[in-house]
Amino acid sequence: MRQNFVGMVVSNAMQKTIKVKVTSQKLHPIVLKTMKSHKNYLVHDENEACKLGDVVRIEACRPLSRHKHFSVAEVIRSTKDVTA
Repeated sequence: MRQNFVGMVVSNAMQKTIKVKVTSQKLHPIVLKTMKSHKNYLVHDENEACKLGDVVRIEACRPLSRHKHFSVAEVIRSTKDVTA
């Protein structure tokens, strides 16, 4: 089973590559508060279909470049849906 994440597109300035911000929540072991953290992934977007603000599901694939190890599996929510 491949590694899957859901995140938001924060950059699409590159060719066939987007930057996706994946946020996660963890419980602090002592304070017992939920702490938010995020990580940015470079993701392969073959058709250049993703736009800024889209929510996408990404999945692990073979290394495509030095930093790209994920590809777009599906667009969950497009920015067209948000503005409408």
